[in-house]
Amino acid sequence: MLINQNFQLHLTGCFSNFFNEPVEVTHGESAPGGDISQTFILHTTKGKFFIKVNAALFGLDFFEKEARGLATLANAGTLKVPRPLFDGKFHQQIYVVMEYLERGTPAADFWSDFGRSIAAMHRHTREAYGLDYDNYIGKLHQLNESRPTWHEFYSSQRIMPLVYKAEKIKMLPAETVHHAEQMCAKLSSLIPEEQPALLHGDLWKGNFMVYQTGKAAIFDPSVFYGHREFDLAIARLFGGYDESFYQAYHEAYPLTPGHIERVDIFQLYHLLVHLLLFGGHYKEDVKTILKKYS
Repeated sequence: MLINQNFQLHLTGCFSNFFNEPVEVTHGESAPGGDISQTFILHTTKGKFFIKVNAALFGLDFFEKEARGLATLANAGTLKVPRPLFDGKFHQQIYVVMEYLERGTPAADFWSDFGRSIAAMHRHTREAYGLDYDNYIGKLHQLNESRPTWHEFYSSQRIMPLVYKAEKIKMLPAETVHHAEQMCAKLSSLIPEEQPALLHGDLWKGNFMVYQTGKAAIFDPSVFYGHREFDLAIARLFGGYDESFYQAYHEAYPLTPGHIERVDIFQLYHLLVHLLLFGGHYKEDVKTILKKYS
């Protein structure tokens, strides 16, 4: 969907209502984005803003949940996050408008500062794992019903729902479902319990940028309160992070011994997500991990 004249007029009214003063959207230009939504930079008389638009094929509340997640991370105050302004619907499209972040050049201590900042974010906690509402991971619905322990949450809200879904559509064999059930039964002995940590939830290299201050900004979250090794394992999944990021994190908030050996258990959820969304080699990756721990 292009930012045509009718959409501009609609957004002009939304901006004016939000700021409680006249604001005009002059034009929009395409911006690099992901494979789920179209993204644009909006030029207005109040400055530049960022907008994401899609056809809501997988949930009318998709951007509402993203905006709530961004606000949660922003309120933690440890990292720069694009502040959401408002979300809505125009014709058959949904959208969210947020702060536009200018890119910059990384500071000399970019990676160590980033690691310390994620550690500080992870110190935000609550009593139970999960969240007060379900949200999304990519195009998939993400369950967040609260559980008192990580092994209960990870098995019931993350691993088994996706394993059952993949088996139902013939992307995983019944044998692998059995392996998943066996692994989940062992999680309490495989992963040490910790306080639930505020997580970004999808901290791969495509979801951070160098902000104009030279520090990191994070976006596109799948927020929940979980085991902090989850975020760090996802950061390792596709690379792109300097080792000094992990060193600084560990110095600021030391990890329990054995965390490197547990990385594949925490990466399993995202591998299941990628299997359901893209297929391909992710099937063998999932089967290998589940068999290893069954």
